Amino acid sequence: MNARFFAVISRMKYIDRWALMRNTLTENISEHSLETAFIAHALALIRNRRFGGNVSPERCALLAMYHDVSEIITGDLPTPVKYYNPEIRGIYAEIEDKAADQLLGYLPEDLRRDYESLLKPDDHERELWKLVKAADKISALIKCIEERRMGNDDFATAERSTLEAIHALELSEAEVFLEEFIPAYTLTLDEQAE
Repeated sequence: MNARFFAVISRMKYIDRWALMRNTLTENISEHSLETAFIAHALALIRNRRFGGNVSPERCALLAMYHDVSEIITGDLPTPVKYYNPEIRGIYAEIEDKAADQLLGYLPEDLRRDYESLLKPDDHERELWKLVKAADKISALIKCIEERRMGNDDFATAERSTLEAIHALELSEAEVFLEEFIPAYTLTLDEQAE
């Protein structure tokens, strides 16, 4: 048997994000997925501790780790293209689904079902996927803030639209994260250490 799954997903580090933007520092989907997992875990904890939720922070982090894995096959389609109109979004969703099926085919048969729920979202984890989506957008916002702090004004519009998109999710957990954690991203290392 040639179980290629992990060799293939290790290539996440070669898929750069923000392809249409001039980047001061490149970001790949492996880095982005880990940051998204950290944030998704925190959002789930915030939901449980402050809003009476009962979700698994660990499962939320795991879903976030795998949320962009299909981009190994599809590449990172820029957001303005992906969401240009409902038809393109629908077609891209089909492509992502086929890419997930291809990746599942790289696993031994007895493990496929365990990974299917990580690669192909289903309705029973809808609440967790909302948190992952918010974490994904927060990670994008952090990238915009970091680029702007390094003098790259190409990300100013993306920063504004990403912040608006986060607010549009109407998730209290995301609003808490924005209020309590995002301001630290504007600090220098010395200021963060104080």
